[in-house]
Amino acid sequence: MTSTAVIFMIFGLGLFTWVYARSRANRFLLAGGQNVNSLPSYHGWYAALWAVIPAVAFVVLWTAIAPALGSFAVLDNPLAASLPDDPFARAAILAEARLLSRNPDLKVFSDAAQQLAPLYKAADSRYAMIGGLAAFLLCFAGGAYAFTRIKPDFRARSRVERVVMLTLLLASLIAILATLGIVASLIFETIRFFGMVSPFEFLFGLDWTPSTDVVDGKATGDFGAVPLFWGTVFIGAIIAMSIAIPFGLMSAIYLTQYASVNTRKWMKPILEILAGVPTVVYGYFAALTVAPALRSFAAMIGVPNASSESALAAGLVMGVMIIPFVSSMADDSITAVPASMRDGSLAMGATKSETIKKVLIPAALPGVVGGVLLAVSRAIGETMIVVMAAGLAANLTANPFASVTTVTTQIVQLLTGDNDFDSPMTLAAFALGLTLFVVTLLLNLVALQIVKKYREAYD
Repeated sequence: MTSTAVIFMIFGLGLFTWVYARSRANRFLLAGGQNVNSLPSYHGWYAALWAVIPAVAFVVLWTAIAPALGSFAVLDNPLAASLPDDPFARAAILAEARLLSRNPDLKVFSDAAQQLAPLYKAADSRYAMIGGLAAFLLCFAGGAYAFTRIKPDFRARSRVERVVMLTLLLASLIAILATLGIVASLIFETIRFFGMVSPFEFLFGLDWTPSTDVVDGKATGDFGAVPLFWGTVFIGAIIAMSIAIPFGLMSAIYLTQYASVNTRKWMKPILEILAGVPTVVYGYFAALTVAPALRSFAAMIGVPNASSESALAAGLVMGVMIIPFVSSMADDSITAVPASMRDGSLAMGATKSETIKKVLIPAALPGVVGGVLLAVSRAIGETMIVVMAAGLAANLTANPFASVTTVTTQIVQLLTGDNDFDSPMTLAAFALGLTLFVVTLLLNLVALQIVKKYREAYD
């Protein structure tokens, strides 16, 4: 019996426990004259939780330790005496035997694995039966214990709410611990990288030609990341945002202040469709349509050596992609401005455009800044469009028609392939990721201070 089947059966027993406990507690209300502390549904949930949670926790734990118990049982068999002493060879044969026990049609290369496969199958079946039986007994014991607590004055509601609060706390801790784990892994691998490459060279070097070679503990390639930082800022924060901010803000102003109800009803969904288009589609559009057109335009105006992969092509398409982020946040912020502020401005003789510039936009500035920040984060983290339209060349240039690359693109390139994990090229990806994380965190902190300042002024 598989663990999934056991868990499904436990939940079925938990449902039966919930129904029975609820009906039993409901008799207290039907009898009348008794001080019932909690509703019948809380008694049902209390009994169901006692029946399900311990049993499911046991199944999860048993699933983790049962394979090891099966391996110990196989190694105790006399047939395992012929296994080699080398731990790697022994582990390979045992793994092959376990796979063969689960898939008899699998072709193996070891005769020892064929001999041990029936032993693995018998051991796994035995321990699966033991685990399933123990889980059912634990489920029955938990439900029986909960039934003994069902009384009119039992505080079932407080117990159930306590479990719910604990579940919510664990859910929040998972997100926090995942973030801490990501940051810790970045820091640990970055420290290893800086043991091979100078931090000063990495942060201020102008040449990016990474290498896997290490001589006397030091990397031999050039790991100056300034061209990558510049490419990220040039494409994501300059070109893309020069498109997204004005067009996004103007579209929000039009939809909230000038468009009729019917026009807004169909234009806003069409605009937000841009946010749902896959980035690979934008990448194909940039590579096959925008980039050739820009190269022809550059040749027409006399720009020498214009590349078919350019920062301008990637930035323009990326700016179009993130217009909905700016527009949606600005739209919500402008709509949330109290109508009394707009009406007061108009009543004092200001025109509609003056009201928008001097009243609505300043009052909605926190939301607008939040939308811009979200758009910048989205642009900095974009990879596919840059790979397909801007190229992989780490060039330190301000020519928008030249090929450049970004931090995220280089992270993908460094972590793919058959490079050794301990090589400087692979560890450089973690250093780039940590740098990008720190920069994004600082931008968030600055934006929060700006939002706080203006929110206090206009609340």
